[in-house]
Amino acid sequence: MSSNPVAETVASLMPRAKAELTELVAFKSVADFDQFPRSESEGAANWVADALRAEGFQDVALLDTPDGTQSVYGSLPGPEGAKTVLLYAHYDVQPPLDEAGWATPPFELTERDGRWYGRGSADCKGGLVMHLLALRALKANGGVPVNVKVIAEGSEEQGTGGLERYAEEHPELLAADTIIIGDAGNFRVGVPTVTTALRGMTLVRVRVDTLEGNLHSGQFGGAAPDALGALIRVLDSLRAEDGSTTVDGLTGTSRWDGLQYDEAQFRKDAKVLDGVELIGSGTVADRIWARPAVTVLGIDCPPVVGATPSVQAGARALVSLRVPPGVDTVEATKLLQAHLEAHTPWGARVQLEQIGQGQPFRADTTSPAYAAMARAMSDAYDGAEMQYAGQGGSIPLCNTLASLYPQAEILLIGLSEPEAQIHAVNESVSPEELERLSVAEALFLRNYAAN
Repeated sequence: MSSNPVAETVASLMPRAKAELTELVAFKSVADFDQFPRSESEGAANWVADALRAEGFQDVALLDTPDGTQSVYGSLPGPEGAKTVLLYAHYDVQPPLDEAGWATPPFELTERDGRWYGRGSADCKGGLVMHLLALRALKANGGVPVNVKVIAEGSEEQGTGGLERYAEEHPELLAADTIIIGDAGNFRVGVPTVTTALRGMTLVRVRVDTLEGNLHSGQFGGAAPDALGALIRVLDSLRAEDGSTTVDGLTGTSRWDGLQYDEAQFRKDAKVLDGVELIGSGTVADRIWARPAVTVLGIDCPPVVGATPSVQAGARALVSLRVPPGVDTVEATKLLQAHLEAHTPWGARVQLEQIGQGQPFRADTTSPAYAAMARAMSDAYDGAEMQYAGQGGSIPLCNTLASLYPQAEILLIGLSEPEAQIHAVNESVSPEELERLSVAEALFLRNYAAN
């Protein structure tokens, strides 16, 4: 990293950053209160609020959003007439999944092989610490030259839209000239990246019923319609032979023109087993950033252990559809639901419940903020050129903010590079990336103020 006072300050703050991230990761702040206590999320929200107050933020508040969770807000006044920048991250996390699959406890930040492991370390509690580091570095080197607003969401991983709806009801609250979403990531460690496109997402719960109750598979199997078999059939209809997503009426041929993803490197990043083919067609970037992708997230049916010789009367699944930029998620949801109904065999009864959705996003990379970020990232990464990439994941709030504040420039950066393994077991963050991106954000705020 190039030697400058901001970088030196951030480097000196890294032990404090590790201590703070340790405290944050310890909160089991999964916004699914059937699985994890609400008090864990409330504890994390209060931690964020206290941290903002300690940095001199005003109007710090825990906002009760319509989905029953809390987002944390605060504002830090800058010089008279300065521009306003909104910094976003989320303090809620994904469940730890198989805790036995973690090499170290998921809610204890643990250093190993130069990385810090723990649920939320990269996605996105590390993003909150990144914002704090950037602001502290500026305060130690002449002051923060812009007005800053911080919003820390409490249910981003659930896709329940609480903050989106709250923002729509209070449009003045998050108004800003530029918005930095700290929930994306570099293309890989050491490659400074701004994410310029996000796929949207819809979640649909599918239930198939065929019988009044389970039947003996010897006595009735072969003629009695099997609900689990019907469900498998309808789910299989969502993919072509090569694994491409096939939802009737939904186009799957868009191309990605930016940074490309080497196929061999993708296999390595995704940990694809030897001999197993990748699915879909086109470039890897086409498939993960520019085209729809369906995933069956779960199926409710009898587990193998303890299963009885029965024809199943009912079965259900949770289906996710990632929606590429340029496609309306509401329309895509209608197409998905129509497809599921049309492809359910044997006249089986099908019930569909749409339980979450978010629109895709595409940024305007010609804006002055992108030029300011390119200079900042180059300085933070020893002259490396900033790259533009897509992200297959969804951040529904982006489109809400773009709609509410059409003049605002939106940039997505963050700590979720491939080695971070976000949403999987053994999630981790690179402390070097945390340090460099904190420097980049601080330098961006300074560059942007000077524009």
